[in-house]
Amino acid sequence: MPSQTEKALAFQRLHARPGIFVIPNPWDAGSAKLLAGLGFEALATTSAGFAFTLGRSDGALNVSRDETLANARAIVEATGLPVSADLENGFGDAPEAAAESIRQAAAVGLVGGSIEDATGRDDDPIYGFDQAVERVRAAVAAARSLPFPFTLTARAENFLHGRRDLADTIRRLQAFQEAGADVLYAPGLATQEEIEAVAQAVDRPVNVVMGLVGARFTVAELGEMGVKRISVGGSLARAALGGFLRAAREIKDQGSFGYADDAVPHKEINALFGQS
Repeated sequence: MPSQTEKALAFQRLHARPGIFVIPNPWDAGSAKLLAGLGFEALATTSAGFAFTLGRSDGALNVSRDETLANARAIVEATGLPVSADLENGFGDAPEAAAESIRQAAAVGLVGGSIEDATGRDDDPIYGFDQAVERVRAAVAAARSLPFPFTLTARAENFLHGRRDLADTIRRLQAFQEAGADVLYAPGLATQEEIEAVAQAVDRPVNVVMGLVGARFTVAELGEMGVKRISVGGSLARAALGGFLRAAREIKDQGSFGYADDAVPHKEINALFGQS
């Protein structure tokens, strides 16, 4: 198993080399092992996917930092790949909360993590500009204090909260870049024009999420737009749960079991996990 520093350096190289890469989002150790077995080079946790495994809705106030990091540790220990974590808003409003989340993320073996500017509150969903920047600056300082290169992703969440203000989103990402963030991310961008505008406005690697309703770009197309990294958020978890619900509804509503024809054979799954 590679050391944390070796994984951190490998993660850095993925962002520095030419071209684009996909960083899929497992929600537990088993899904992490399957993704590693398919040949992906790095993984990122999903707050939504993990919340669903706990029977909770996604949201910064629904899962604690301790729970999130315990899940991240299980994913880290499942493979030898670099793992970055969805750390939501840092589990607190203050800049020090974001910084502490980075330090604790490193302690469980993570080599990257994201801090977003969403508050988790419906009545006031996005932090003010100055507070958002201070939180990223504190997270960056914590990352730089570590004995290995922790890749810090800063997220501008306007588009996920009904604020389709591209100018403000770019302003925030540029400020996060100046604060020292390594990767920039504005989830919810849906058009080529929006994605290209963000990619051209900054000089850090840009992450774009696919698997949301509406956006249907290929890896190659996103690479041509200037995107460096593609994540899929909770969409793999939702796809798995979609298969589960279709099967369960067939049993309940039709009294049949045809879903088993599409299920991965027990022997194949056993072999995949046996190789890990």
